[in-house]
Amino acid sequence: MKSTNKIKQQEFFQITSVSRNDLEEVGFDTKNVDDSTMIELASKMADAYCDMGFWEDLEILAEDLNIKYHEKTKD
Repeated sequence: MKSTNKIKQQEFFQITSVSRNDLEEVGFDTKNVDDSTMIELASKMADAYCDMGFWEDLEILAEDLNIKYHEKTKD
């Protein structure tokens, strides 16, 4: 039987999404934008976010929410 804690650690929680309406909001014409292109855009946006602040934001916001770090073990 799997540990409940282990299962909880593997859950994913959505951060954001991107839609054709988002593209329209910034001036793009989406009449010919297919789902494949949207999937590629979403993937590239996820990569960009990870490269430009995701990890730093994660740490800062987790600290702000008083999420505790692991206890350091003595070697």
